Amino acid sequence: MNRRDWIKLSACASAVFPFVGLTKPFLLENPIEKELKASDFGEDFLWGAACAAYQVEGAWNKDGRGPSIWDTFSHKKGKVHNDENGDVASDFYHRYKEDIALLKKLNFKVFRFSISWSRVFPDGTVKINQKGVEFYHQVIDECLKNDLQPWITLYHWDLPQVLEDEGGWANRDIVNWFLNYVDFCTKEYGSKVKNWMVMNEPAAFVGIGYMMGYHAPGKKSVSKFLKATHHACLAMAEGGRKIKSNVPDSNVGTTFSCSHIDPYRSGLKDIKAVTRMDALLNRLYIEPSLGMGYPYDAIPALKKIEKYFKPGDKEKLIFDFDFIGLQNYFRVVAKKSLFPPFLWAKQISAKKRDMPVNEMGFEIYPEGMYKVLKQFSEYKKIKNIIVTENGTCFKDKIEGENIHDEQRIHFFKSYLSNVLKAKKEGVPVSGYFVWSLTDNFEWSEGYEPRFGLIHVDFNTQKRRVKDSGYWFEEFLSI
Repeated sequence: MNRRDWIKLSACASAVFPFVGLTKPFLLENPIEKELKASDFGEDFLWGAACAAYQVEGAWNKDGRGPSIWDTFSHKKGKVHNDENGDVASDFYHRYKEDIALLKKLNFKVFRFSISWSRVFPDGTVKINQKGVEFYHQVIDECLKNDLQPWITLYHWDLPQVLEDEGGWANRDIVNWFLNYVDFCTKEYGSKVKNWMVMNEPAAFVGIGYMMGYHAPGKKSVSKFLKATHHACLAMAEGGRKIKSNVPDSNVGTTFSCSHIDPYRSGLKDIKAVTRMDALLNRLYIEPSLGMGYPYDAIPALKKIEKYFKPGDKEKLIFDFDFIGLQNYFRVVAKKSLFPPFLWAKQISAKKRDMPVNEMGFEIYPEGMYKVLKQFSEYKKIKNIIVTENGTCFKDKIEGENIHDEQRIHFFKSYLSNVLKAKKEGVPVSGYFVWSLTDNFEWSEGYEPRFGLIHVDFNTQKRRVKDSGYWFEEFLSI
């Protein structure tokens, strides 16, 4: 996701944060972290790396693919940093064999990727693009050839533009449109793929796309936000049921962005602000699937969402996922604010608090990973957690053919230490997927932030493994 824009949503800020460097050096001090071994997590622990179709594939108008909302959005002037777009991205469409071979070389066992809805259904619902269908067969087969488990995300934000023209996620019909797409994909690939994620971070694509307008489709509407929230939650649960019906031995999950939230001050007003922020960022999209409904207790204004309910919706929202994917990038520190209405809370940036941050201004707070794992493990109905995204962006140091990124290595060591701490305390965490395998198109931030273990020269598409990638290669061999 464009996580700097996600900070904007959590803060409801109107200004764009500037790119910033570390305000403090981020180095390990705990010697235990330096001795970390993959074997500490157990032999069944899943190690993977992740990507998303629009961020890596390119080939945006090749071989019958239809336009998505991100094609439309990124082609509008001023929507993306430097007016960049994902037309070519890291050219995974033509270079998937090379990237999968590199993933294998680094000793990972899982490749998480998404299917582009508009590559399979250019018109969103009826017309099947056989070349697009065959492409994902080739990717899956290449994974299996390299002894990698393919884990597919069905929706990672690239809605067909033709469906957005009909209202997109704010149109109730999207639940059926989505189920048609899920039905096709799981029947087509289900004999080869057993691990499925229904959606990636609904809080992000709904909140930033339909309320804040910083992401595709660029809407700014409270009513559209509430409609899209309800429809996404319905589609998430209904999609899970559809996968189970079509692939009986499947392992089905969905993923959520999450942040540990602390009060800026110790007083009751800021503590209540934390409660409201937590409801918006961490509870809103997961609790309906657990049978808990929407978090009206913390944000009473959310009750307006019931205007968009139909008979039976409360039951349809519930689905027992086999696993929950958690994706953590930064901590949020909140205080009471007179703006925005209904949330009455805002974020205090890490820079203002003189905390270490990465290139996009995200606070480096390894303990936050431990704390969100503990928080979500307290839900009685969650039986398995996988960290389906975690990573960071720093300026890489290029010396000839070598790409040095010492701070990224420190980041992974410290965050993985906190995953291990949670696991040892009984949190049912069974996997960790790095974001991301290669440098890619980082949504409205364009190509400047680099999250990859593999450096991509976007002019030549040359790949070079960074020091962090070599670190994982050695780490996963022990």
